Amino acid sequence: MSHDAARFHPLPPAPLLRIVRSRPMLPAEVDAAVERHWQAACARDPTLFNGDVFSADAIGADGIAGHWTEFRRAVAQMREPALFAALGVRPTAVGGVLVGDGFVVLGRRPDNAVYQPGEWQLPPAGSLDPGAARTDGTLDWRGQFLRELREELGLPATSVAELRVLGVVEHDGSHVCDIGIMARLGVDAATVRAAHAGGNGEYGELALVAPGALAAFLAGRRVTRQTPVFLQRAGLPGA
Repeated sequence: MSHDAARFHPLPPAPLLRIVRSRPMLPAEVDAAVERHWQAACARDPTLFNGDVFSADAIGADGIAGHWTEFRRAVAQMREPALFAALGVRPTAVGGVLVGDGFVVLGRRPDNAVYQPGEWQLPPAGSLDPGAARTDGTLDWRGQFLRELREELGLPATSVAELRVLGVVEHDGSHVCDIGIMARLGVDAATVRAAHAGGNGEYGELALVAPGALAAFLAGRRVTRQTPVFLQRAGLPGA
């Protein structure tokens, strides 16, 4: 299990996410450092795409205010955390706690992932991108989560009976911010496994673990640092 430090930020069950400023320009030397890291990451995984991702500026009682940044800036900061002083990005993603009747869903991240490669996490998970943007400057975190659910696990929005936000885990060093979203599933374990076969292959290994067996499952594996935090916040025993 990962033991790197992380900070928990509380959020309301239905927070407001909004864009409050434009992306800042970078000094030439900082941009050059970002590009070096980006090229190195692309050499490892040629499928990477430099799209826009949401970066948190402030996490407060009502939600998160932030701006759009480049994915390559986020990647550079993950690879060299000291760049936070110059970049100041806090790339923000949605992540799940999928709870069904007698099971919790976990998936193993790809070995070539830019961040937390090969670790087990709570799917689905994905950066907030412009597909979540509304015309009023707010972001539709529910819609983003449900798109990730469809893409990664093949499950439609109708498979979810309830969604609520548990809070944010901000990772030390990288300053990646994960929004934990508890989703109660209205489908059984067999349906989840069958749907996963039609997903995008994000998780080569998927596990449906009984709540009482979570502690033993996590203890024997490398697990993302946000996973035990969100399980605990969801009130799952043994997490």
